[in-house]
Amino acid sequence: MTRSTRPISWIKPALKELNQWPEGVRSICLTALTIAAEGGKADIAKPMHGMGSGIWEIALPFHGNAYRVVYAIQLAKDIWVIHAFQKKSTRGIKTPKHEVDLIQDRLRALREMLR
Repeated sequence: MTRSTRPISWIKPALKELNQWPEGVRSICLTALTIAAEGGKADIAKPMHGMGSGIWEIALPFHGNAYRVVYAIQLAKDIWVIHAFQKKSTRGIKTPKHEVDLIQDRLRALREMLR
């Protein structure tokens, strides 16, 4: 039995942000997305709370920094990368409100576009 790999699509600003990260961070995040595209779940991926089902977050601590990639697995046939950001907060694990608002806005726009 062959497993089909789903395409990975990007909201442009998410790809632009990811491309500015250190090579090691990019490589690990892209590997985690590839695992998702193949129907699996990377160890650093978890459902993102408060976003509804099918919205996942890659959480990567790297050299004292925290990187996040948010993607959707239940919109159309592709895996959609919605947002990528470096978490600046030094306290708490909660995603900052402005990041959550941006993710929700992009999700809303993406759902409209895919209709």
